[in-house]
Amino acid sequence: MFNNTPIISASPEIMGGTPVFAGTRVPVQTLLDYLKAGETIDDFLEGFPTVNKEQVVAFLEEAGKQLVSMVA
Repeated sequence: MFNNTPIISASPEIMGGTPVFAGTRVPVQTLLDYLKAGETIDDFLEGFPTVNKEQVVAFLEEAGKQLVSMVA
């Protein structure tokens, strides 16, 4: 999927291998939790300034493409 890309990385040395936004210690699950709770991307970025908007947008675009390809 997208492990160890410019968007997402996973390493046993960082957060026990939990997928995080590359270059940060912020789990991608945290973004999903924010969105599920009705928060905005800007709310997430305000709370986690080490993640940039380009990473979030790229993650959501790639996740969307992968979901569509699974169904198609």
